[in-house]
Parts: sequence; C-alpha cells; structure tokens
Amino acid sequence: MKVYAMYFSPTGGTKKVMDILTESLDVSGEIDLSLPEVDYSAYSFEDGDVCLVGVPSFGGRVPETALVHIRAMHVGRAAAIPVIVYGNRAYDDTMLELKNELVSCGFKVPAAVAAVAEHSIMHQFGAGRPDYEDQQELRAYSIKIKALITRIQAGDPEAFNTIDVPGNEPYREYNGVPFKPKAGKDCTHCGLCAAKCPVQAIPAQQPESVDEKLCISCMRCVAICPAHARSLNKLVLTAASAKMKKACSTRKANELFI
Repeated sequence: MKVYAMYFSPTGGTKKVMDILTESLDVSGEIDLSLPEVDYSAYSFEDGDVCLVGVPSFGGRVPETALVHIRAMHVGRAAAIPVIVYGNRAYDDTMLELKNELVSCGFKVPAAVAAVAEHSIMHQFGAGRPDYEDQQELRAYSIKIKALITRIQAGDPEAFNTIDVPGNEPYREYNGVPFKPKAGKDCTHCGLCAAKCPVQAIPAQQPESVDEKLCISCMRCVAICPAHARSLNKLVLTAASAKMKKACSTRKANELFI
C-alpha cells in the first residue's frame, strides 16, 4: 500500500502546494501529468494505495490534458484526494469535475483540498502564495490527510466513503483564454519550450511560433524560457487584468474537505 503524488503543474504553483501537503507523508513516487512522451497506461494502483492528485483550475475547469492522462491509468481499488490549485479568483467547478472523473476511473475520493497559488498568467493576483500562512495551514491539512491514509491502509471501511465537494453540473463552459505566448527577437531557438510543452503546441523546428489551436495557455513555455523570450500581448493582458481585479482583490482561502 503506497502513497503517490500526481500533479499537472506547468509553471510550478501546483507542485509547490503538493510538496507542502506531502511533507508528512511517506510518498513512494511522483507522477508528472504534463509529459506528452509518457505512456500513462503503464501506471497501475493496488488496493489501499492513495494518490494525491493536484491540478490547477483553468477557467474553473480541470485541464483536459491532465484528465486524458489520468483516464489511461489502471486504478484497482485505490483512493484519490483531489488537490485543486487556483490563482486567488475561484475554482468554480474544478473540484467537482476532478472528483467525478476520479470516481469514473474507479478511485474512492474520501477527501479534497483547494489551495491558492500565484496566478500563472497575472502574477499580481495571489502573488507569493502559498505564503507562510498558507504553508502552515496546508501542513495542518497534511496531518489530517495522513491520519485518513492510516485508516484507509488499515482497511477502515468508513475511510473510503466518497465525499461531496463544491461545484455545479453542467460544468462551467470553458473555451480557453485569448493568451497565446509567442517568442520575440531574443529567442535563441534552443527548443526547450517545444520539448516541454504539455500539448506539443510548439514546433521543434520553429520554436518562436505556436499552434494556437493546440495551445492551452498553461504558461510553461514562458516560465522555463532561459532567454525570457516568450511573452503575452501586453495590451490584451493589461485589459484582462483590469477586468479580473475586483474578483481577485480579496484574499481567498484554502479549504479541506474530509
């Protein structure tokens, strides 16, 4: 019976939250859901295994790429704990969607977490989070999750009960965002962005460009570019930031459902 940390974290915010939540857990392995070259059908879980599954909220929904990779896995009678990470606006239907998907795959879902991290596009929202206060709160959640995992691995039937989580059906409509990063004159054609793009939206031979139909605006290419050559249209970004300012101006809370 093992514990796994599974995450889709293009810019590192979700991974930061996952690292804090798993500090007190004996994690057997990590599964990065953002790697297009991985055969995720090779993963299988046994009875009593527990997977913490972390994803960012993209417009109130789960990134489809992460769901495709999760669906390929062989679950058995394992348990999963959804961890939804959002940029200080709202996570809308993300938690319900991920919970339903995990249940459809065969997982039991006895707990869930929502946590705030710095917004991956508009960094002024949730800047610096998870901060010290968040970290202390998430560590307290980790202790409670550890106790739940102990009950699961001891075979306590009540520990496997699937919980109710916030969200609505039908899920919030999401058609992507109009932010598609492109490279400027500083691009060195190193190809790192093309190699690391979760949806292979950047041509290896023309890394300064992007396939806008494939791009999910995850911002990984911007975050990892060693020349800082990739960016968004500043005028569009400024307008969108002003539109979101009211919704993101107050500090949003972390939550544990257990």
